[in-house]
Amino acid sequence: MTGSLPHHPRDLAGQTVVVIGASSGIGLATARQARDCGGQVVMVGRNRERLEQAAAEVRPVRTATVDAADIDRLQRFFQDLPGPVDHVISTAGSPSYAPLADMDLEEARRHFGERLALTLGVAKYSRSRVRAAGTLLFIGGTGGRRPGVGRTVTAALTAALPALTANLALELAPVRVNLIAAGFVDTPLSASLLGDQLEARREELRATLPIRRVVGPDDVAALAVHIMCNEALTGATYDIDGGQQLLSL
Repeated sequence: MTGSLPHHPRDLAGQTVVVIGASSGIGLATARQARDCGGQVVMVGRNRERLEQAAAEVRPVRTATVDAADIDRLQRFFQDLPGPVDHVISTAGSPSYAPLADMDLEEARRHFGERLALTLGVAKYSRSRVRAAGTLLFIGGTGGRRPGVGRTVTAALTAALPALTANLALELAPVRVNLIAAGFVDTPLSASLLGDQLEARREELRATLPIRRVVGPDDVAALAVHIMCNEALTGATYDIDGGQQLLSL
């Protein structure tokens, strides 16, 4: 696996890992690597067909069709888990881009509120299920750190999630809470957002990133597994963008 962090192949042996958003992209890659490291994986996704296709590859101990934005359903999911778990990672959520002139304020409010509610919901409803020294891990981004037209809502979430993570790490201790902030990652979500501009974006990143390649889901998954295994890590945000933030505007 190119570019992955080193780990022992059985680092998660006997541990249960819940992956929310496991049907594709970073979530699927994390489910796959957690299983390869000995973990017992619970795969959660909102689309039953895509989830079943992903589960056929990963062979999890359990699957659940859940829209994580549905807070009541999210609560029932954690209540119905048959036993304690060691790690929960949520990859759910997507960026929102729109200049102010074209912005639908109701849509912006919904997007911002749902993302915060989802993060808080995972923290609140999993707290009685995650073992001490286990992990809550969220996926955010780095793209909103630089001001730009159309980035207002995403920038606000980019700033909010690290603060939320640090506070949750104190409130939920000894459970560990961390955030992965990713730059561009070559996923189906990226493909849907960029459309016919995807290949041009890939070529631009291959030419300009210090690592001279595009960051993929497996890179982020390897970092996620490392954070799960290292019990000294909590309350922090870990960037993974191939050096994208080092480049000038």
